Amino acid sequence: MAHCVVPEAEAILDKEYPVLDKGFIRLVDYLGGDERVVQSARVSYGEGTKSYREDAGLIDYLLRHQHTSPFEQVVLTFHVKLPIFVARQWIRHRTARLNEISGRYSVMKDDFYVPAPEDVALQSDDNKQGRSAEALEAAAAEAVRVAMAGGQRQSYGDYTALIDQGIARELARINLPLSLYTEWYWQIDLHNLFHFLALRLDSHAQKEIRLYAEVLLDITKKVAPRCCESFERHTLGGVSFSREEFAELKRRLGDSEADSITAGSTELKGKAALTGKALERFEEKLKSGKQK
Repeated sequence: MAHCVVPEAEAILDKEYPVLDKGFIRLVDYLGGDERVVQSARVSYGEGTKSYREDAGLIDYLLRHQHTSPFEQVVLTFHVKLPIFVARQWIRHRTARLNEISGRYSVMKDDFYVPAPEDVALQSDDNKQGRSAEALEAAAAEAVRVAMAGGQRQSYGDYTALIDQGIARELARINLPLSLYTEWYWQIDLHNLFHFLALRLDSHAQKEIRLYAEVLLDITKKVAPRCCESFERHTLGGVSFSREEFAELKRRLGDSEADSITAGSTELKGKAALTGKALERFEEKLKSGKQK
């Protein structure tokens, strides 16, 4: 099996892609690409690389049928600068390897995230963990930004004062806010990266981490373009249905089999399979064409 070199990926190694006001993502290294996925999938019966069309078809088949192990053969390493509150969401994805800058060894930089005016909004009325889609009026948004920046300056001033007094760095850092930027090296295989992207590109994810996910996907397209094309078509652009949702879909299409589908212990006899919130989620899928 030959070493895989992807010219498009080589061209962007160590290139800094800006995210948010002070963050970035860099591709540090990669192992394999589309060719590696194809090679590892065909190794069981010893066939070499086929035509572009056949390779793309194989990748499509693997992703569509969730044959994940060939995608695990491709590994990407990123250097990421991100606010701590984004990092705490990011770290929920545990199937990766990372090394983060340590405030015990290093004096943290005076880098804090302040949201843009258009991103300052009230709490959503129908989403307990998100903001309203409507931004605050300009003057009110700017007042919030000024308050945030003032709190950050105060916090960092207190931090540096403790450092200057000789207080241990591991103690001086503990009052620094979630808006502080941190940095890490993050290494992940393509299968688990796609899982990360499917969740963090979703409209329900917080905007700040969605912006990082968008850049990650753009970079990954340089490493494995055919895999990413298949991922966008079947995962990002696809929809999965529960048994009850599928029954409701068949009912709306006039399929007589919908009358005999059993959902749990409930027989669906020509009536709506879903009600309440479940029906709302189903309608969302139909409108967005994207898994929720």
